[in-house]
Amino acid sequence: MNIKCHACIGGTAVRDDMNALRDGPQVVVGTPGRVHDMIQRRVLRTDQMKMFILDEADEMLSRGFTEQIYDIFQLLPQSTQVVLLSATMPQDVLEVTTKFMRDPIRILVKKQELTLEGIKQFYIAVEKEDWKLDTLSDLYETVTITQAVIFCNTRRKVDWLTDKLTARDFTVSAMHGDMEQSQRDVIMKEFRSGSSRVLIATDLLARGIDVQQVSLVINYDLPANRENYIHRIGRGGRFGRKGVAINFVTADDVRMMREIEQFYSTQIEEMPMNVADLI
Repeated sequence: MNIKCHACIGGTAVRDDMNALRDGPQVVVGTPGRVHDMIQRRVLRTDQMKMFILDEADEMLSRGFTEQIYDIFQLLPQSTQVVLLSATMPQDVLEVTTKFMRDPIRILVKKQELTLEGIKQFYIAVEKEDWKLDTLSDLYETVTITQAVIFCNTRRKVDWLTDKLTARDFTVSAMHGDMEQSQRDVIMKEFRSGSSRVLIATDLLARGIDVQQVSLVINYDLPANRENYIHRIGRGGRFGRKGVAINFVTADDVRMMREIEQFYSTQIEEMPMNVADLI
C-alpha cells in the first residue's frame, strides 16, 4: 500500500515532526502531548482528520494524559469518526464515550476471555520486600531464560533493580518513561534482536513490548491496579506461544493477588519446584 505514515512522539525533535507533517502523511501515530502540540502549532490539521483512534484508552486516561486527550477531542470536527480501543473499560473510558462519541457501538469481550490462555501463572511468597532481590537471583540460577520482562511499579525501582542486578554480574536492560525516545528505541531494538535477554520496565511501557521470544514475565511488584495485570503477563503468551508469569508476593500483596484472581476468573498457584521445565 502506498500510504505515507509518520510517528509523532515526545523525546524527538519538534522541527522534524513539523517538517514531516507539512509533507502531508495520510496516517499519523503519536503520543497525546506531541499530537496536541502539533495541532496547536497548526501543522497537524484537524479539519482534514477522517478518523481519530485512541489505542490503550484505559492506560492513557489513567496515566495523566486525560487533559491533553480531552483537548484533542474538543478540536476534532463533528465529522471525524472516533474509535476507542481498550482491553478494560473502567469508568474514565466510559465517560469519554458519552462525552465525545455519537451513538457509539460497543464491542465487549468478557474479562475471562481476555487472553490469559496459554500462560501459566505462579507466585512466590516473599516474607519481606528486601528479600525480593535475593529471590530473583535464586530464580536466575533455577531457570534458563530465553527472554524475559521484569515489571516494577516505579521508574526509581526500575533503575534501582537494574543497578543491583548489574552489580551481581547479570546482564539486563532497563526502559521507562524518563528516557529519551531514541534511547528507548535502541533498547527495544537490542531486546527484539536477542542481544539483550532481560528487560526491566514499568507499566507505562508494558503494552508496547511485542517480542516473539518472550516466554517469562516476572512481576517484581504486583501491578497497582488489576487491569494492568493482563497487559504485563500477556507478553509471555503472545503469537500463540505458551508463557509463564511469576509474581513476587509479600503479605501486603496477598489481597491484590486475590482481587486479580477474582477479576480474571483465574488461579495463581504457588511456584512448583520444576518451574524450569515449564519455561
